[in-house]
Amino acid sequence: MAEKVTVDAILDFAIEQEQRAADWYTDIAGKAKSTGMRDVFVQFAKEERGHKAKLIDVKTGRAFLSSSDQHIPDLKITDYVVDEEPTADIDYQGALILAMKKEKAAFRLYNDLASRTDNEEIKSILLGLAQEEAKHKLRFELDYDENVLTEN
Repeated sequence: MAEKVTVDAILDFAIEQEQRAADWYTDIAGKAKSTGMRDVFVQFAKEERGHKAKLIDVKTGRAFLSSSDQHIPDLKITDYVVDEEPTADIDYQGALILAMKKEKAAFRLYNDLASRTDNEEIKSILLGLAQEEAKHKLRFELDYDENVLTEN
């Protein structure tokens, strides 16, 4: 028999993932070579902590999170780049590639989880989380398009 997953368990998982993302962006910011690069990743860490706070509010009943019909475009940049591991001397391009892939993986995770439940409340929460991750990925893709692809 499959284990029954509760809304609280999903929210706890999502809260943990948002904290991990905030920690990851903070780590990347600490390895930044330039102030501009550091500032971008510090801002994303702050946003992830904001998402964590929002999820805590959802869990405690102070807020509601759901998906919308808004379409978030996928520029598919991550489909054509090579994986890199973060290093102390990571450049902005490498950091953006890692960030895009991280957001894409989170988007897929939440969508996959949503497709595996018949509970409409859980599905709505998961699709809302997936949409947030898609927005992040798009911002990184636009930054990559504007600041990396135009350098050549």
